[in-house]
Amino acid sequence: MDLERIVFIGRTFDEYMRMFDLQPGELRGRSILDCPAGACSFTAEANRHGAMAVAADIAYSYSAEALQVKGLSDIEHTLIQLDKARDNFKWDVFQSIEGLRQARTEALTVSTLDRLAHQERYVAAELPVLPFADQAFDITLSAHFLFMYGDRLDVDFHLETLRELLRVTKAEIRIFPLVDLSCRRYAHLDGLIRFIQTQGWSAEEVQVSYEFQKGADSMLLLKRG
Repeated sequence: MDLERIVFIGRTFDEYMRMFDLQPGELRGRSILDCPAGACSFTAEANRHGAMAVAADIAYSYSAEALQVKGLSDIEHTLIQLDKARDNFKWDVFQSIEGLRQARTEALTVSTLDRLAHQERYVAAELPVLPFADQAFDITLSAHFLFMYGDRLDVDFHLETLRELLRVTKAEIRIFPLVDLSCRRYAHLDGLIRFIQTQGWSAEEVQVSYEFQKGADSMLLLKRG
């Protein structure tokens, strides 16, 4: 894996709570997987709220220090590109590019410090294979990966990744968002939902209170039957 090919950025704990329609009380005592987690601060903050949270990402094969340097560079690169397409985003959450920079930097800093202090929470893993036992986690959260990169990750990859998330999860999976980078609903979503249902899980599209990318305001809520 070439570090230069990875964009290492992340979202804050507050963003996760809104993206996944969660309340802090729902975290306590739960084993939670964030996959792929990138530079998100959810794992650090969730453990402070009494969860047993673990982050998995291909990037964790690199050191926390290397990823922090990479993350700071990627934040600046991402903001330059995003500023060129401002009309594709809603700015009520961050107000400005500077507000977004602060949020992304906060997430990176919190996640880096937590990884340095609790390396065991951050597991290097390359989807569609995860190094966890069957039903290892009560809840799995997956943000800004599945569905978003349909132009690069084919439907078979999505299918195998979903199969693996179902395997390692005991009760519930939440995936956000349901659109691709062009703000369109993922073309193969209905077919993947049918597959999920054949595995004994229910699937529901749930609107959430978070919307930064226009049209990205729904998650897929999966529950084991």
